[in-house]
Amino acid sequence: MIEFWFCIGSTYSYLSVMRLAHVEVATGVRFHWRPFNVRTIMIEMDNIPFRTKPVKAAYMWRDVERRAVLYGLLPKLPAPYPLAELERANRVAIIAAAEGWCPAYARESYRRWFEAGEPAGSEPNLSVSIGAAGQDTERVLRLADSDKGKADLDQATEQAKALGIFGSPSFVVDGELFWGDDRLDDAIRWLRQMESGPPD
Repeated sequence: MIEFWFCIGSTYSYLSVMRLAHVEVATGVRFHWRPFNVRTIMIEMDNIPFRTKPVKAAYMWRDVERRAVLYGLLPKLPAPYPLAELERANRVAIIAAAEGWCPAYARESYRRWFEAGEPAGSEPNLSVSIGAAGQDTERVLRLADSDKGKADLDQATEQAKALGIFGSPSFVVDGELFWGDDRLDDAIRWLRQMESGPPD
């Protein structure tokens, strides 16, 4: 099992979110989806990577576009960024993870954000993505907007920090951290090595 730590709002997480189901089928590896608020961590680190860096932002969008082609994805970039409602999108993801419908919600949220231009966490993306996961929107948003919903996202973010996570997506294998969509294969190889045991 690999822990998949992600934040809806991270651009590179689009690549991982949209392909993990295929990776599971191809490799047999299972993933535990762990939403958190990467924005909180990045602000604490004084790390705002793209907002005031247009050259770096342009590279990022082109890089995501190139990698998306390799995975058979068709985003329309640049997508709206940054997200105004990042926290709300991830509070819903926390509920979805607890109830077992996180992959469906996250995929639809990212699909509508990156392929239809509807910012995740805002309407209509939010309600449609919850509904696409088979859930009652009013119930979920009531939980997400409650004090407990906010506290649960804060707690998940503290758990991410305790693991040394500083970006999204991140993959954790028995405490070993792999940061970035391009490190997913490394995380899988590390898991395989652990499962096979030490060399003879």
